[in-house]
Amino acid sequence: MNASSLEFLKAFLATSTPSGFESEGQTLWKKRTGQFADSAGVDVHGNVIAVIGKGARTRVMLAGHCDEIGLMATYIDDNGYIYFGTIGGIDAAVLPGLRVRFLGKGGVTGVIGRKPIHLLEKEERDKPVDIKGLWIDIGARNRADAAKRVQIGSAACVVADYTELLNGRVASKAWDDKAGAFVVSEAMRLVGAERKRLKVAVYGVSTVQEEVGIRGAITSSYGVEPQAAIAIDVGFATDAPGIEKKTAGDVSLGKGPILHRGPNINVKLNDMLEQAARKRRIKVQWGAEPRITGTDADALQVSRGGVATALVSIPNRYMHTPVEICALTDLERAAELIAEALLAMPEKPDFTPY
Repeated sequence: MNASSLEFLKAFLATSTPSGFESEGQTLWKKRTGQFADSAGVDVHGNVIAVIGKGARTRVMLAGHCDEIGLMATYIDDNGYIYFGTIGGIDAAVLPGLRVRFLGKGGVTGVIGRKPIHLLEKEERDKPVDIKGLWIDIGARNRADAAKRVQIGSAACVVADYTELLNGRVASKAWDDKAGAFVVSEAMRLVGAERKRLKVAVYGVSTVQEEVGIRGAITSSYGVEPQAAIAIDVGFATDAPGIEKKTAGDVSLGKGPILHRGPNINVKLNDMLEQAARKRRIKVQWGAEPRITGTDADALQVSRGGVATALVSIPNRYMHTPVEICALTDLERAAELIAEALLAMPEKPDFTPY
């Protein structure tokens, strides 16, 4: 991977961006992507929108959400232990023993505690982990001590380092969906380098609040008013034990980005992506989406009078855990095929399906 791109990716993954509190990551994304765009700005919702070729007759929007799952302080007891709710969907079973960092200036670090296994009653051991039985310990002496650093409503994210594994695979928190927002930035970089070929306007958007209802995609697409849009998100890699491929599909890390077929996907835009992959000799995998996709593509498709929409996904193992795994080559190939599709797009493409 391009050295400066890899440096940005590592820094971007390290930021904490729970839904509604994305400023740390968005500031970094805007600074990076703005280098390749004609302009880059922030809307009232917090979406960052970078533009290349503004003024062209056809507007194509790329959307990858920067927000990640997180925690929020809901109660501090007399001893200074902090109880919390979840921002987005989190499996409580993966939380005990993790380090977390509260956002804000001088954000304090804590650990998620649980009663030791030795002290659990038999019926407690047999039950699934309940978030009500977990708390965050920041080392406070009492409630007043904790409240100096953490307020009710303070957000926190898991601390999980960028960890290189074998064969170009990397474990990190927040691949969902900093992978997608990174690919948007990379596609903008590649398009910017060959903008003389470009006949359409490209709006690269790092969206917010996807994990709590694809909210940023709703507002940003309404503002951009694109004729076509490509959402970039993570998709389930099914090459891990215990996953039923008959229902979840056959997808592996390192075998290329995923293209999708289904009612959320515009056939002609999808064909453009497939043709771009063939031209660049990029291997792709296929996903079946018989309903909506559960990504920003859902909102993009039905914005205003309707938008021709496609979805490009990055294979991801262990989604919504602190150790999500992606392959760097899948991110690179996704950016390359999206950029090629945009550069090959005619001035007035016809996206009507029939």
